[in-house]
Amino acid sequence: MTQLDARPQAGDTVRGSAPADGGVRGKGLGGNSVGLMGSAVIGVSTVAPVYCLTSTLGSTAGEVGVQMPAVFLAGFLPMLLVAFAYRELNKVMPDCGTSFTWTVKAFGPRLGWMCGWGLVIATIIVLSNLAGVATSYFWLLAGEVSGSAEIAALDDDKAVHILTCLVLIAVATAISYRGMTATKGVQYALVGLQLVVLAVFVVMAVRKAGSGDFAATSVDFSWSWLNPFAVQSFAAFTAGLSLSIFMFWGWDACLTANEETTGSEKTPGRAALIAMVVLVGSYLATGIAAQMAVGSGGSGLGLANPDTSDNVFAALAGPVMGPGLGILLFLAVLASAAASLQTTFIPVARTVLAMSAYEALPASYARVHPRFRTPGRATVVAGIATGVFYTVMTLVSEHVLVDTIYALGLMICFYYALTAFACAWYFRAELTRSARDLVLKGLFPVVGGILLTAVFGKTLYDMWDPAYGSGSSVLGVGSVFVIGVGLLLLGVVLMAAMRRRSPAFFRGEVLTKETPALVVQD
Repeated sequence: MTQLDARPQAGDTVRGSAPADGGVRGKGLGGNSVGLMGSAVIGVSTVAPVYCLTSTLGSTAGEVGVQMPAVFLAGFLPMLLVAFAYRELNKVMPDCGTSFTWTVKAFGPRLGWMCGWGLVIATIIVLSNLAGVATSYFWLLAGEVSGSAEIAALDDDKAVHILTCLVLIAVATAISYRGMTATKGVQYALVGLQLVVLAVFVVMAVRKAGSGDFAATSVDFSWSWLNPFAVQSFAAFTAGLSLSIFMFWGWDACLTANEETTGSEKTPGRAALIAMVVLVGSYLATGIAAQMAVGSGGSGLGLANPDTSDNVFAALAGPVMGPGLGILLFLAVLASAAASLQTTFIPVARTVLAMSAYEALPASYARVHPRFRTPGRATVVAGIATGVFYTVMTLVSEHVLVDTIYALGLMICFYYALTAFACAWYFRAELTRSARDLVLKGLFPVVGGILLTAVFGKTLYDMWDPAYGSGSSVLGVGSVFVIGVGLLLLGVVLMAAMRRRSPAFFRGEVLTKETPALVVQD
């Protein structure tokens, strides 16, 4: 594979004439900053497993009952298949633009630009949500530790909540700004805390369930819980599947750090698969243990109780772990949201950096910090955008904020499915070369893309109903539909504006789809 000596000096703007053969460009990021374990930890952290569990265990149980573990497995399948697509593409193009760069190479600049937009806007929405969750748990934990209901109630003060949220965003931005080494050190501690507390919760929940006198809703484990075909209806299955897919979103963060990873061609793909296995194992163990302890019903401590289903661990921490250890579960949720808040800056900043480096966004976003070797401006702008977005949405309407989060699934399915199809199309000439190429570069990505496209279509259909999300509507159309489709259309408008500013990229002269990718090596 030809090498392209295009790495700029640190601090330079990575622009100028495109390589004559349309290869990928170096961007001045700090290479060899993260190994296999660090990359996998970043992938797990971005997903925020403890936060995802506390916010979706109850909702999923409410949709599919005791088949909740089966739905977790079903949601894992398309993500696993797409992960193979990411791994194969990363082997030949270890570029921090990931979905954007790969889709441009496969389908051309317009679809590639929209794929990058889908990732960026999804990440901004997630960042704002994570900041809000971290803020709420900060004051909840402070109230638990101090034993003061007044302190816990400070989260209900909108001014205090927004100010705390902005401080957390600023801290997360600063850590990400300082580079992958700083990010990695913080993440080892926060991810380790999450997994240890989850393990303690699982053990104690199983013991409580086996005692026979813990809760009237306790149930014995059954292998039928792992059978997705036992779900009572297709509508319930797809609703649960949408929640499950959201629970796995974010593992691709370790791929966007590929230019800063040791062994950039292979390590990020392996890290992604490790992260996926850790996540599905954690979800299955926690879901089964919680269901054994309190059942999936809608009364008492049951997971589907509408009074507690949006924050299951807040309800189960004391009963399952006791008042002392229960505080650890609150701390784990806070750590989960805070850790993910920090690492989620990685994909958005590096995607923006890559889009700018290839002239798909303004040149200023391609600047790399001379000391930290990070996309400094892109990181800061992402932090500012997150703070402004959350503040405005909170002040305008809590309903709009909730509906924006519900619309997130549309963006996730959109850019993951495009990336999966891009893999099969990019390698189409190699699919008959061997059974391995046919399966890993063609069959798996296509099946994963089809599954996510189906979820995208079903979600789009459901969003039209005003009852979806907060229940609000615009001219009789569900607000979630308006927001989700509106954000994608906003990307079309911005793309049209950039087409006037950067015609060379949109003419296919900067990053072409016909030529092989060139890998920049240190």
